[in-house]
Amino acid sequence: MIGYKNNILHFEGFYASVVYIYLQSLGLDIIGEDVTNHGRIDLTVKIDRYIYIIEFKVGKENALAQIKEKDYASKYMNDGKEIILVGINFDEEVRNICGFEWERV
Repeated sequence: MIGYKNNILHFEGFYASVVYIYLQSLGLDIIGEDVTNHGRIDLTVKIDRYIYIIEFKVGKENALAQIKEKDYASKYMNDGKEIILVGINFDEEVRNICGFEWERV
């Protein structure tokens, strides 16, 4: 029998999908791979008067910095809601969150 080695734990899509499914199961208004004119937001979550813009990274690359560099928040600036930027990093070795940063726009 030929073995199959799955490297899915090395990709941010794996971790993003786990969070996406969890938030979707709560019935929240979410948009995965939310398209902007500067790129794609990994996950946008709309809750009441808040919009959360979330970026996931595997490793030490700064997830929050990407949100700011690509100006993802500009898509929602005229919605009249408070915007929260969230950067989440995962460690592929321990398969857990190793970094979490957020800030208000």
